[in-house]
Amino acid sequence: MFIQTEATPNPATLKFIPGRAVLDSGTMEFANREAAARSPLAEKLFGVQGVTGVFYGADFVTVTKDDSDWQHLKPAILGAIMEHYMSGAPLFADGSVTNDEAADEEDEFFSENDAETVATIKDLIETRVRPAVASDGGDITFRGFRDGVVYLNMKGSCAGCPSSTATLQHGIQNLLKHFVPDVVEVRPM
Repeated sequence: MFIQTEATPNPATLKFIPGRAVLDSGTMEFANREAAARSPLAEKLFGVQGVTGVFYGADFVTVTKDDSDWQHLKPAILGAIMEHYMSGAPLFADGSVTNDEAADEEDEFFSENDAETVATIKDLIETRVRPAVASDGGDITFRGFRDGVVYLNMKGSCAGCPSSTATLQHGIQNLLKHFVPDVVEVRPM
Protein backbone atom coordinates (compact mmCIF):
# COMPACT_ATOMS: atom_id res chain seq x y z
CA MET A 1 0.00 0.00 0.00
CA PHE A 2 1.32 3.42 -0.98
CA ILE A 3 0.07 6.51 0.87
CA GLN A 4 0.71 9.86 -0.78
CA THR A 5 1.23 12.97 1.29
CA GLU A 6 0.58 16.53 0.20
CA ALA A 7 1.34 19.82 1.86
CA THR A 8 -1.62 22.10 2.51
CA PRO A 9 -1.73 25.89 2.76
CA ASN A 10 -1.80 25.35 6.54
CA PRO A 11 1.77 24.46 7.65
CA ALA A 12 0.37 22.66 10.71
CA THR A 13 -1.64 20.23 8.54
CA LEU A 14 -0.64 17.50 6.08
CA LYS A 15 -2.96 15.65 3.71
CA PHE A 16 -2.58 11.85 3.53
CA ILE A 17 -4.10 10.05 0.53
CA PRO A 18 -4.39 6.27 1.08
CA GLY A 19 -5.43 5.51 -2.51
CA ARG A 20 -8.90 4.32 -1.51
CA ALA A 21 -12.16 5.80 -0.27
CA VAL A 22 -12.09 7.13 3.27
CA LEU A 23 -15.71 8.32 3.65
CA ASP A 24 -18.62 7.43 1.38
CA SER A 25 -19.99 10.96 1.62
CA GLY A 26 -19.41 14.20 3.48
CA THR A 27 -16.61 14.91 5.91
CA MET A 28 -15.79 14.11 9.52
CA GLU A 29 -13.70 16.19 11.90
CA PHE A 30 -12.15 15.09 15.19
CA ALA A 31 -10.91 18.06 17.21
CA ASN A 32 -9.68 16.03 20.20
CA ARG A 33 -8.98 12.55 21.52
CA GLU A 34 -12.46 12.22 23.07
CA ALA A 35 -14.20 12.90 19.74
CA ALA A 36 -11.88 10.37 18.08
CA ALA A 37 -13.16 7.54 20.29
CA ARG A 38 -15.78 6.60 17.67
CA SER A 39 -13.13 5.94 15.00
CA PRO A 40 -10.30 3.44 15.53
CA LEU A 41 -8.14 5.22 12.92
CA ALA A 42 -8.63 8.67 14.47
CA GLU A 43 -7.91 7.16 17.89
CA LYS A 44 -4.61 5.71 16.61
CA LEU A 45 -3.66 9.02 15.05
CA PHE A 46 -4.33 10.89 18.30
CA GLY A 47 -2.05 8.32 19.93
CA VAL A 48 0.85 9.88 18.01
CA GLN A 49 2.32 12.52 20.31
CA GLY A 50 1.91 15.95 18.69
CA VAL A 51 -1.32 15.24 16.75
CA THR A 52 -4.02 17.79 17.60
CA GLY A 53 -6.66 17.17 14.91
CA VAL A 54 -7.86 14.60 12.39
CA PHE A 55 -10.17 15.21 9.43
CA TYR A 56 -11.66 12.71 6.96
CA GLY A 57 -12.66 13.61 3.42
CA ALA A 58 -13.88 11.38 0.60
CA ASP A 59 -10.42 10.03 -0.26
CA PHE A 60 -8.04 11.68 2.19
CA VAL A 61 -7.15 12.13 5.85
CA THR A 62 -5.68 15.40 7.05
CA VAL A 63 -3.74 15.51 10.28
CA THR A 64 -3.01 18.67 12.25
CA LYS A 65 -0.07 18.92 14.62
CA ASP A 66 1.14 21.11 17.44
CA ASP A 67 4.59 22.69 17.17
CA SER A 68 6.21 19.26 16.71
CA ASP A 69 8.31 18.59 13.61
CA TRP A 70 6.69 16.77 10.66
CA GLN A 71 9.93 14.86 10.17
CA HIS A 72 9.25 13.02 13.44
CA LEU A 73 5.46 12.76 13.17
CA LYS A 74 5.04 11.71 9.54
CA PRO A 75 6.44 8.13 9.82
CA ALA A 76 4.19 7.35 12.80
CA ILE A 77 1.13 8.81 11.06
CA LEU A 78 1.85 6.89 7.85
CA GLY A 79 2.28 3.72 9.92
CA ALA A 80 -1.04 4.20 11.72
CA ILE A 81 -2.94 4.83 8.46
CA MET A 82 -1.31 1.87 6.70
CA GLU A 83 -1.91 -0.46 9.65
CA HIS A 84 -5.57 0.56 9.78
CA TYR A 85 -6.25 -0.06 6.09
CA MET A 86 -4.22 -3.28 5.94
CA SER A 87 -6.15 -4.68 8.93
CA GLY A 88 -9.52 -4.24 7.19
CA ALA A 89 -10.94 -2.64 10.35
CA PRO A 90 -13.99 -0.39 9.91
CA LEU A 91 -13.52 3.37 9.94
CA PHE A 92 -16.04 3.74 12.77
CA ALA A 93 -16.28 1.51 15.83
CA ASP A 94 -20.07 1.22 15.57
CA GLY A 95 -19.96 0.48 11.84
CA SER A 96 -21.88 3.66 11.01
CA VAL A 97 -21.02 5.92 8.11
CA THR A 98 -22.63 9.11 9.43
CA ASN A 99 -20.81 12.38 8.97
CA ASP A 100 -20.86 15.97 10.23
CA GLU A 101 -23.21 17.28 7.58
CA ALA A 102 -26.46 15.95 9.07
CA ALA A 103 -25.74 17.77 12.34
CA ASP A 104 -24.55 20.86 10.45
CA GLU A 105 -27.84 21.18 8.57
CA GLU A 106 -29.83 20.99 11.83
CA ASP A 107 -27.88 23.97 13.21
CA GLU A 108 -28.23 26.23 10.16
CA PHE A 109 -29.87 29.60 10.62
CA PHE A 110 -31.57 31.89 8.11
CA SER A 111 -34.94 33.54 7.58
CA GLU A 112 -37.54 31.70 5.49
CA ASN A 113 -37.69 34.87 3.36
CA ASP A 114 -34.06 34.22 2.39
CA ALA A 115 -34.59 30.57 1.41
CA GLU A 116 -34.04 31.20 -2.31
CA THR A 117 -30.88 33.26 -1.67
CA VAL A 118 -29.58 30.58 0.72
CA ALA A 119 -30.23 27.87 -1.88
CA THR A 120 -28.06 29.81 -4.38
CA ILE A 121 -25.32 30.36 -1.77
CA LYS A 122 -25.30 26.67 -0.85
CA ASP A 123 -25.14 25.66 -4.52
CA LEU A 124 -22.15 27.94 -5.14
CA ILE A 125 -20.37 26.64 -2.05
CA GLU A 126 -21.09 23.03 -3.01
CA THR A 127 -20.06 23.30 -6.67
CA ARG A 128 -17.29 25.91 -6.66
CA VAL A 129 -15.82 26.25 -3.17
CA ARG A 130 -15.85 22.81 -1.53
CA PRO A 131 -14.05 20.97 -4.37
CA ALA A 132 -11.22 23.53 -4.33
CA VAL A 133 -10.94 23.47 -0.55
CA ALA A 134 -11.01 19.64 -0.48
CA SER A 135 -7.98 19.62 -2.76
CA ASP A 136 -6.18 21.49 0.04
CA GLY A 137 -7.29 18.95 2.67
CA GLY A 138 -10.18 20.85 4.21
CA ASP A 139 -13.84 21.66 3.95
CA ILE A 140 -16.12 24.67 4.26
CA THR A 141 -19.81 24.32 5.04
CA PHE A 142 -22.68 26.77 5.18
CA ARG A 143 -23.83 27.66 8.71
CA GLY A 144 -26.14 30.63 8.24
CA PHE A 145 -27.21 33.84 6.54
CA ARG A 146 -28.38 36.98 8.33
CA ASP A 147 -28.42 40.66 7.31
CA GLY A 148 -26.34 40.00 4.19
CA VAL A 149 -23.65 38.10 6.12
CA VAL A 150 -22.86 34.48 5.17
CA TYR A 151 -21.48 32.39 8.04
CA LEU A 152 -19.26 29.44 7.13
CA ASN A 153 -17.65 26.66 9.15
CA MET A 154 -14.04 25.87 8.24
CA LYS A 155 -12.76 22.34 8.87
CA GLY A 156 -9.65 20.24 8.35
CA SER A 157 -6.66 22.15 7.02
CA CYS A 158 -8.83 25.29 6.68
CA ALA A 159 -9.37 25.60 10.42
CA GLY A 160 -6.58 27.71 11.81
CA CYS A 161 -4.89 28.18 8.44
CA PRO A 162 -2.98 31.45 8.15
CA SER A 163 -4.41 32.05 4.67
CA SER A 164 -8.03 31.25 5.64
CA THR A 165 -8.91 34.93 6.13
CA ALA A 166 -7.70 35.71 2.62
CA THR A 167 -9.60 32.71 1.26
CA LEU A 168 -12.79 33.93 2.92
CA GLN A 169 -12.41 37.64 2.18
CA HIS A 170 -10.96 37.61 -1.31
CA GLY A 171 -12.03 34.27 -2.71
CA ILE A 172 -15.36 33.13 -1.33
CA GLN A 173 -16.74 36.57 -0.47
CA ASN A 174 -15.97 37.93 -3.94
CA LEU A 175 -17.50 34.86 -5.60
CA LEU A 176 -20.70 35.05 -3.56
CA LYS A 177 -21.04 38.84 -3.94
CA HIS A 178 -20.66 38.45 -7.71
CA PHE A 179 -23.47 35.89 -8.04
CA VAL A 180 -25.67 36.90 -5.07
CA PRO A 181 -26.15 40.68 -4.74
CA ASP A 182 -27.69 40.25 -1.25
CA VAL A 183 -24.33 39.06 0.15
CA VAL A 184 -22.31 41.85 1.77
CA GLU A 185 -19.80 39.83 3.82
CA VAL A 186 -18.56 36.32 4.62
CA ARG A 187 -17.47 35.38 8.15
CA PRO A 188 -16.14 32.22 9.77
CA MET A 189 -18.02 30.55 12.62
